[in-house]
Amino acid sequence: MPGFNITNKKLSALALQALDTARAGGASDCEVDVSEGFGQSVTVRHQEVETIEYNRDKGISISVYLGQRRGHASTSDFSAQSLRDTVDAALSIARFTATDPCAGLPDEKLLARSGLDAKTLDLYHPWKLSMEEAIHLARRCEQAAFDVSPLVTNSEGATVGTHESHFISANSLGFMGGYAASRHSISCAVIVGEGDEMQRDDWYSGHRAAEDLSSPEIIGQYAAQRTLSRLGARKLSTRQVPVLFEAPLATGLIGSFVHAVSGGALYRKSSFLLDTLGQPIFPKFMHISERPHLPRGLASSPFDDDGIATHDREVISDGVLQGYFLSTYSARKLGMATTGNAGGSHNLIVEPGSLDFEGLLRTMDTGLLVTELLGHGINYVTGDYSRGAAGYWVEKGEIAYPVQEITIAGNLKDMFQNIVAIGNDVVIRGSKQVGSILIHRMTVAGN
Repeated sequence: MPGFNITNKKLSALALQALDTARAGGASDCEVDVSEGFGQSVTVRHQEVETIEYNRDKGISISVYLGQRRGHASTSDFSAQSLRDTVDAALSIARFTATDPCAGLPDEKLLARSGLDAKTLDLYHPWKLSMEEAIHLARRCEQAAFDVSPLVTNSEGATVGTHESHFISANSLGFMGGYAASRHSISCAVIVGEGDEMQRDDWYSGHRAAEDLSSPEIIGQYAAQRTLSRLGARKLSTRQVPVLFEAPLATGLIGSFVHAVSGGALYRKSSFLLDTLGQPIFPKFMHISERPHLPRGLASSPFDDDGIATHDREVISDGVLQGYFLSTYSARKLGMATTGNAGGSHNLIVEPGSLDFEGLLRTMDTGLLVTELLGHGINYVTGDYSRGAAGYWVEKGEIAYPVQEITIAGNLKDMFQNIVAIGNDVVIRGSKQVGSILIHRMTVAGN
């Protein structure tokens, strides 16, 4: 597959052209993002190619300010006329928008002017993978799943995907920055059983560089093993028990914490963690760090979406909340300083404990291991948490049998305080890195 059609130099020229056009049109300030991306994916099901997808996109996103009135418009047409029309559209919107005292570009001295070179973050690793090679990898992955057991008779397919992108961000304060990045993945989902006994599970590996991916055979085998282990699943009667969230699901708990202490939820007063800065949110053994500059990190960046330079920081120390997640706008709404989190968090790392997965099971002794969550039953105003779930019942520190069609419920504020242990079984799939999380007690509702 060919690489970028537009050079980095051309992206920069387009950004400058947009800024000049906005100033000529009367904008007091302007910010612009110009990007291009492309990728491909193939899915093989029963060793036959089911889907092949190619994608290529580009875009210019322009925000203009008339004092403290903001207008925004975007286009995928890079022609000079389209650029002028897009700037005019943004200016027209700004003229009819109410003044917002918090609107405007960031504080100039906070912008990422120099220092960290995006290349040192090692985010761009093109995978020159032909479609024939991608199909071969997907077939290997799915076949490895089928080879685990004759009980594996059906598949939702194995998928191999690659994606590359690059961008330039610039504003009228003189900031300009951008870089290229890549993301590649292999996944597999299989089905065992029939009728009411049918079970499904999957596994996935995604990284910046193809060399960091798990082998297709390992992914397929593990997907099959996970699915087979769910055969004979039972329901549970309602009870209150310890609950262990498997590592891939534990990231969701950390994500709920991030949402609750992010600027938008805070200034709208729609968070159960309002006014908790400096207060204990988690047990004293909990430490959460933000590390924006990890090489090959899936959420690494030298600057945020506002152009603010990113920095290492401690978000939770000894269980105590040290800082929110704020953009320039949300920080102004709260009368605070930006934390460089416009666009989200950057590589949140929850310090792992000393226990591996088996050690967490032994510590729990008797309770519920959750490996799948269904639905979106989280009230961020109150913290009430209720999700459909499936997983395994654990007795005397060992998995006894699979369970399904249950609901787990609690309150996030209590759940955070009642974390018993964090495992060292970290699975890196996105911006949050955490091992399995054991919670002292939750309500499990069944039949």
